[in-house]
Amino acid sequence: MAVQHHLLTVTLSATADGSSILKGLQPILEEQGMTQTIHDLGENGYLVMYINKTGSFATLRIYKDKLVAFDIQSSVVDGEGQRIQNLCNKLQDKMKDLLKGNIQKLKRLPAIVRGGVHDRYWPTEDERLIEYDIDDTVYEADSRYQNIKILHSKQFGNILLLNDDINLAESDLPYTQAIMGSGTENYTGKEVLILGGGDGGILQELVKLKPKMVTMVEIDQMVIDACRKYMRKACGDVLDHLKGDCYQVLVEDCIPVLKRYGEEGRLFDYVINDLTAIPISTSPEEEPTWEFLRSILDLSVKVLKPTGKYFTQGNCVNMTEGLAMYEEQLNRLSCPVEFSKKVVCVPSYMELWVFYTVWKK
Repeated sequence: MAVQHHLLTVTLSATADGSSILKGLQPILEEQGMTQTIHDLGENGYLVMYINKTGSFATLRIYKDKLVAFDIQSSVVDGEGQRIQNLCNKLQDKMKDLLKGNIQKLKRLPAIVRGGVHDRYWPTEDERLIEYDIDDTVYEADSRYQNIKILHSKQFGNILLLNDDINLAESDLPYTQAIMGSGTENYTGKEVLILGGGDGGILQELVKLKPKMVTMVEIDQMVIDACRKYMRKACGDVLDHLKGDCYQVLVEDCIPVLKRYGEEGRLFDYVINDLTAIPISTSPEEEPTWEFLRSILDLSVKVLKPTGKYFTQGNCVNMTEGLAMYEEQLNRLSCPVEFSKKVVCVPSYMELWVFYTVWKK
């Protein structure tokens, strides 16, 4: 079962007569078999509830400070959606008639569907709600590390989510290109280390560029398996085998691997960190993630050649506190570094995303 929630908001030029609005709307709602309960809040306006026998209900809030808000909620069943749409059309037309000359702005939002078969809503990093055109849950499972989902979007193709965080869609080549240096690097004959990257998108693009060897370290075999089957527009056939002519995939925790490479003196031309976005704040709850990122940064710089580069994602361009904190960490590494950043629009994220390039001084 699912419910749909329709929202209609009217901003007024002057305070409206609440009793006239109630009287004007009553016949329309009575046609729907709705009974009303009116709460006269005096100087705070009116709150009215309407309900019918099917369980559909509406609330009308008339504020004294020039705002009228109408919310309608009903179950999503055959024919009910269109009936509520027709009701909303009538209410909108009647509001325009009743408040003629007093409307500053009238806004009606598409119905929000709650409890549907497929998840459709995700917040951006700065807490704006986005509705996706999800029409199928292609895959879902829990590994020992995380929840893994692959959903299908009409616009973006299959989308990989880890713990309900959007990682990569089949449409997100701009993400992959940005975290590889946006086409400015020559990978031919180079040694490359990918941290994470279980969707295979980076590995797929790198092997086209004739590197000497790419080592990808991904902790979760189930992510690799799911993406090999359901994210092929991003990864191609590169995940069909864990070893190829110019690449190898290690299913391990990257921190012990980085420490081992550091002890062995192994160095790379490029390290690409595709593990996680930086935290959005400096709150105490985020400290474990910050500690993890600091460790990854320090260990990664130690395995970079003197002329090597470290690429990573940052976060949404609006998350200035988190980005500033990350840049502060870069200035505290045991090995002095310099950095640059680039802002890229990642299609499925529906927001501008910051990417960093780091190199030794």
